[in-house]
Amino acid sequence: MTPYPFSAVVGMADLRLALLLTAVSPAVGGVLVRGEKGTAKSTIVRALAGLLPEVAVVRGCRFACDPAAPDPQCPDGPHAPDSPHYRRPSALVELPVGATEDRVVGTLDIQRALADGVKAYEPGLLAGAHRGVLYVDEVNLLPDHLVDLLLDAAAMGRAHVERDGVSVKHAARFLLVGTMNPEEGEPRPQLVDRFGLVVNVAAPRDAKDRAEVVRRRLAYEAGPDAFAARFAGDERELAARIVAARERLPHVALPDAELDRIARVCLAYGVDGMRADIVVARCAVALAAWHGRDTVTAEDVRDAARLALPHRRRRDPLDPPGTDEEKLDEALAEADAQQREEESRQDGDGPDSDSGPDSDSGPDPDSGPDSGGGPDPDDDPPPGGGPGNGGSAPDDRGPAPRQSEGGAGPDDRDPARPRTDAAPEPDNPAGAAAGAQAPAGAAYRTRTLSIARRGTGGHTGKRSPAYARRGRVIGSRVPQGKLAGAPHLPATLRAALHRRGGRGEGSVVHPRDLREAVHVGREANLVLFVVDASGSMAARKRMTIVKTAVLSLLRDAYQRRDRIGMITFRGHEADQVLPPTSSHEVGVMRLASLRTGGRTPLAAGLRTAAATITTERRRDPRRRPLLIVVTDGRATSGPDPVSVAPALAGVPTVVVDCETGPIRLHLAGRLATALGADLMPLDALEAGAGTHPVRKAA
Repeated sequence: MTPYPFSAVVGMADLRLALLLTAVSPAVGGVLVRGEKGTAKSTIVRALAGLLPEVAVVRGCRFACDPAAPDPQCPDGPHAPDSPHYRRPSALVELPVGATEDRVVGTLDIQRALADGVKAYEPGLLAGAHRGVLYVDEVNLLPDHLVDLLLDAAAMGRAHVERDGVSVKHAARFLLVGTMNPEEGEPRPQLVDRFGLVVNVAAPRDAKDRAEVVRRRLAYEAGPDAFAARFAGDERELAARIVAARERLPHVALPDAELDRIARVCLAYGVDGMRADIVVARCAVALAAWHGRDTVTAEDVRDAARLALPHRRRRDPLDPPGTDEEKLDEALAEADAQQREEESRQDGDGPDSDSGPDSDSGPDPDSGPDSGGGPDPDDDPPPGGGPGNGGSAPDDRGPAPRQSEGGAGPDDRDPARPRTDAAPEPDNPAGAAAGAQAPAGAAYRTRTLSIARRGTGGHTGKRSPAYARRGRVIGSRVPQGKLAGAPHLPATLRAALHRRGGRGEGSVVHPRDLREAVHVGREANLVLFVVDASGSMAARKRMTIVKTAVLSLLRDAYQRRDRIGMITFRGHEADQVLPPTSSHEVGVMRLASLRTGGRTPLAAGLRTAAATITTERRRDPRRRPLLIVVTDGRATSGPDPVSVAPALAGVPTVVVDCETGPIRLHLAGRLATALGADLMPLDALEAGAGTHPVRKAA
């Protein structure tokens, strides 16, 4: 079917510009497109491939080598300079969410290697995307190790396959484009930073634009060829402009003044590392080439910074991922002001300035390099000291104490942390205002709660032990069908010798002798929080301590790749404030807005948890749940919570006891006994960095 034309897409100027810039210069590092469902993300990415020029390929080469400059390390090479070749359109390779590592980088046929003694390599998607476009839909749902692999290949231009002592390398230069829906969870900030440009898209908010989108879509569906013919001229113009910009790109100059501007903008914006500076520089050069200029201008730097910087400022992994356009404008203005100030200072120190030896006013020319710009030694030093006394003037761009999601700095941390030495205050649940909202304190490092029994390793993570495709080798097994993982060589050789009756002379390994290694690694779980938000939790600022504990557990779940869900109960019912999701940022926001007050329907909270776990088991049977109940055990509304225990039978559970004060009823312990759960006092949650295995079998 004829693809939808790139030039027929309505609006989305930033996204179209970002895609065209990476088409001009793949070294920019690819594009990540964030947007809600139904915003034509996939449509515009697929349309981009039609604009790329045709490529010449060595005939018979599975790695799309360029006949003018073949890869010297090509597994199908070496290729002679006069090798026959042909021309074909640039490839568009789509990587599905369920792809395996072998499918991405290629696979070595271990069975042929062991049985026939030949090294057979089957290229993967990276080889197919060489000199074309690699499109990853729902990139936020890919396992982290696959995303790392893609980004490494995109940055280095080569793919490496290291497996069982065999090494294969081949060229893999492609334009990487990823799309994602933020509602399905955010990728990790470290991975987002590896994309050169990130663009947020949304559906048009103007009625005329929306109508035009529908009009063009209906016209395309009625006659794709006729619709594409309407935009054929625009498509040819864009394709020719990409070719011209690619030819101009090596000759574009980046003046030192603009390079200094890039460095100042990145410093003012507060990004970490040097990747931001490099990406902005590459993007600015590509912009100049796209606009037909041979020199980068200040406007190119501003546009490049707008596309390459906003997503790189997240200080905490659970900070909101949205861009901060206002802060970027401030950084650009600050960089411009600094540059003007430095230029004026240099002009003032130049030979044509009025501060020379014959000037009636001005400093002595022999007073050193700081003449004309330093303070009078008779003046009082600036606040905070100066260079002479080791101090420094106040600078709002300097490092400031980092704050947590709850807004608490280092000095605010202790009051929000579980403490046992504080004097008890009277418990007055009735005096707690219904709907009161307590802030969370600074998150701390919690103990690792894990499921003791090994899982099947359905989801790679860092929490509970599980059988996996990688990790510590604990044994071997007969493969079911094709070898799924790495072979267990000692077990394979033992099977071959056993088949031949122990005779090793001239033994040959047959496919039926193969044994695959059994690995034990870690898996990610569904961590479901059931949080007591009743009036008793509002007494003695207990809810602040509880929120801080849950916030710390949320961060721990983020670091261990878990899915999370949250249920709260107060008044007469329970509320699923966060359905199971991978978006930990949403969990932090829901926790911040959590209000307290009213009675305690503990049984309703447990029933809602049981229903949620049942639903999730139907959706994903391989992901094991871990239930964390945060409560003081009081139940002042509804039936006895012990009656709900059978509905949660077999679910690994931890009851975090929030009861404080000199007189305790130990109701949380009674609940833990009924559920067969592990009981953990709130102040033990922070006990070092140890691991607490939840012994109850799933």
